[in-house]
Amino acid sequence: MRPTSRCILLLSLGVPIALLPLLLGGRLWGAWAAYAAAVIFLIGLDLILVGFRRRPLVEPELPPMLYIGSEGELRIGVRIAGWPPPAAADLTCDLEDPLRPVSQVCVSLEDGGGEGVFRLTAARRGTGRVTAVWVRWSGPLGLMQRQCRLPREDELPVVPDVRSVRRTALRFFGSRDPLAGEKLERYSGDGSEFEQLREFVRGLDRRAIDWKVSARHRKLVCREFRAERNHQVVIACDTGHLMSEPVDGVPKLDHAINAGLLLTWFSLRAGDRVGLFGFDKGINFYVAPQGGMGTFRRLQVATAGLEYSTEETNFTLGLAELSQRLRRRSLVVLMTDFVDTVTAELMIENLERLSRHHLVLFVTLRNPEIAGLTTAKPTSLNGVARGVVAAEMLRERRTVILRLRRLGIQAIDADPDGVSPELLNRYLDIKRREQIA
Repeated sequence: MRPTSRCILLLSLGVPIALLPLLLGGRLWGAWAAYAAAVIFLIGLDLILVGFRRRPLVEPELPPMLYIGSEGELRIGVRIAGWPPPAAADLTCDLEDPLRPVSQVCVSLEDGGGEGVFRLTAARRGTGRVTAVWVRWSGPLGLMQRQCRLPREDELPVVPDVRSVRRTALRFFGSRDPLAGEKLERYSGDGSEFEQLREFVRGLDRRAIDWKVSARHRKLVCREFRAERNHQVVIACDTGHLMSEPVDGVPKLDHAINAGLLLTWFSLRAGDRVGLFGFDKGINFYVAPQGGMGTFRRLQVATAGLEYSTEETNFTLGLAELSQRLRRRSLVVLMTDFVDTVTAELMIENLERLSRHHLVLFVTLRNPEIAGLTTAKPTSLNGVARGVVAAEMLRERRTVILRLRRLGIQAIDADPDGVSPELLNRYLDIKRREQIA
């Protein structure tokens, strides 16, 4: 409970009234006493009417998810019981990072109930929380206010904006490659899973002729194949401190998640099962591979749990745990980063071990600023030193990528703008070659 500005004004008017007896005569003391008693009575009456024991009820309604850089609406319904019901109330709420703070709103109350609307925005991915709702209302005389803090534990996942993912997906789905394994009509020569027998005609592959069946039917019969479906694809995201480095103002982890969501969309449309795995010094979480387009939204919400970390990545623990959880051969897309050949040595050893049972696709993001230092004209001795160090870093990255490819591990080292199409093209090539089976 606290006084309003109107109450303070009334109390301040009592000061000049109290000075009148000193200036004009002692008979005016009675007027000052009457004024003081009236003000105290009005304050006490408003204190009772504002509802000393009245506690409001709030019902926050959060959106199912919030896209980075986009706005969402948080609706909070408020109801204040008692008589007389207040005409209006001020609402605000406490939000945790990554949600940005919101300003106070005034809600008109009809029969003691109303609804306030807040605009929510977030600058980065994560899980936002509404920890408390503040409600403040005045008495009918406007002299006293009551303010209540109502604790809450509401969560809102902040996820990457996948509208660009859908636009990119629609452009690619005009070709037949992404639909391999999805349509009932198969293309000749695609896949390795038996579809049906048909009479051989000129132009078909002679290697597909089934000689035993041809001898039984006394005419040439060949086999038709289709692309296999129901493969397992696991997006493994390294959340260590190297992936928190910003590139073009966005952390590498967010670039990797955007590329992984695009691959997830295509894989689910092609009939594959997709899972998500996050690790740094330990295992953050694991979503087992699932099929169906409904999985895309579940994985999109799950990406909010990939927190930015300052820890060193433990590839031995992470990749060993992932290999233990996968019961069948899968395509493991590892999104990670490294600095030099020395720190990447342990990573290479564990990737080689993982590639014995699974098909591994190694994805790392280049920093365009480092490449720019090697081509920029130096203007000082420090500029020359930066150029030499940048060139050495790029040379060691090429060395690591070459070692991985010699071990049979497919590797992608691309800029953030080009990693999504390159990852998608590599996935389509893997599907065509049936390398997962």
